[in-house]
Amino acid sequence: MQTNIHPTAIVDDSAVIGEGVQIGPYSVVGPDVEIGDGCEIASHVVLTGPTKLGKNNRIYQFSSVGQDTPDKKYRDEPTTLVMGDNNVIREGVTIHRGTVQDRGETTIGNDNLLMAYAHIGHDSVIGNNTILVNNVALAGHVYVRDWAILSGYTLVHQHCTIGEHAFTGMGAGIGKDVPAYVMVAGNPAEAKTINAEGLRRRGFSREDIALINKAYKIVYRRGLTADEALESLAQLRQESEAIQPWIDSLQNSTRGIVR
Repeated sequence: MQTNIHPTAIVDDSAVIGEGVQIGPYSVVGPDVEIGDGCEIASHVVLTGPTKLGKNNRIYQFSSVGQDTPDKKYRDEPTTLVMGDNNVIREGVTIHRGTVQDRGETTIGNDNLLMAYAHIGHDSVIGNNTILVNNVALAGHVYVRDWAILSGYTLVHQHCTIGEHAFTGMGAGIGKDVPAYVMVAGNPAEAKTINAEGLRRRGFSREDIALINKAYKIVYRRGLTADEALESLAQLRQESEAIQPWIDSLQNSTRGIVR
């Protein structure tokens, strides 16, 4: 497929456009923007740099990708947005670049689906194969690990981490870290159970799911301290590597975990 830029699109001379890129009517591609091979940019999209897109990303109309942050500490420093490959960015999504007070970069991995009107705040890191449903809002400095699913209208506070394969219910208000595998709901969010159906769909064995559920009970049902829970999880880790994300979630938490 040849590169095709609609005559009404405005593309800065310094922008780097890969092979087979499609840019629709009235879209704007600013300076310091790099668009990888095979990307499709719909109409009325604004891409602001420094921003680098990988290959085969699809960005739908009215999205704003790579804009600077409204964080009051921001002083026009040349911070960045880096996006991987095969992401789908639906209508009206906003993604802001980083700040020098943190990573200086907002990062989106591969194979993610960001549905309509989702917002990714500055310095956030999105892993791979995540789904952010309509109107999810991530404040700055948020980490969303691989395979996490955030249901519509989920709100995530600054510096929170959503663990691997975690699931948030509709309208969840996240003020603390969500460990790997855990399903939370409510505002403020509370832990409900493990994301068993999601794990089954992703090929986890029945035995590993049972161990993950056992780990959930250790953390949430026994009234243990964090250190006591980690000691029990370390013993469980000897039975399966699937327990390691549980351990990482507890060891790396800076805000405490959702209870």
